[in-house]
Amino acid sequence: MTTTSPDFSWHVEAWGEALHCAALEPVARHLFTSRALPLGAEGDPASRAWEQLAGSFGRPSSALVRLKQVHGMEVVVAEGRGVVSDVRPAADIAITDNPDLVLTVQAADCVPLLFADQHTRAVGAAHAGWRGTAAGAAGAVVQAMIEAFGTRPADLIVAMGPSIGPCCYEVGPEVREAFLSSRGADTASPWFTARGNGTDRWILNLWQANRDQLTAAGVPAAQVHVAGLCTVHHPDRLCSYRRDGQTVGRMAGAIRMRTP
Repeated sequence: MTTTSPDFSWHVEAWGEALHCAALEPVARHLFTSRALPLGAEGDPASRAWEQLAGSFGRPSSALVRLKQVHGMEVVVAEGRGVVSDVRPAADIAITDNPDLVLTVQAADCVPLLFADQHTRAVGAAHAGWRGTAAGAAGAVVQAMIEAFGTRPADLIVAMGPSIGPCCYEVGPEVREAFLSSRGADTASPWFTARGNGTDRWILNLWQANRDQLTAAGVPAAQVHVAGLCTVHHPDRLCSYRRDGQTVGRMAGAIRMRTP
């Protein structure tokens, strides 16, 4: 399977294939998992799979920072050992400057975002579904890294992993209204395309919405890398909640600092 971006490529891990972003790799060890690693749905510990994921970073599962994702804007600044099992903070964003930790977020249509600061080497991970995107989660990561680590937005590299694409993400008027109310009509309207045929349905482009929010926060456009892989279109490799329903598994985005 190929991506629409030459910046991403598939690599073989001990458990199967994972997606890497070439621009992010020199700054931070990272990956986006595929269906080859059965992480299970939210709330399913799937302990063996998490151990395998941690092993890809040369770390034990206790080094993983896992979140109880709630489609919000809360930020966890991870400083000590990882949060594992059922003891997970309710948040969708994690940041750290501790090279012993591996930040993780799960997704199965929502956008997984991985961040790395080229200067401080601090890293971040975010889960941005439509609610998180409407709330401005991508920009919240940038602001949190500025406050916690002195990050300059111009130093950030961001990788956006597989998620539901503008080819498939049909939403109702309530979703569009939420974006217009929170982000402003001038900003958010370009992210929607009318479905037509007399229906009040819209196609939402989460990739463009998150890219625009990152550049508005000061991240150079050339440093925002989008995999361009729609989860709905690749049932053999990618999990999709919209395609398969509640029983579908989850994929993860994971990132660990590299020390200079």
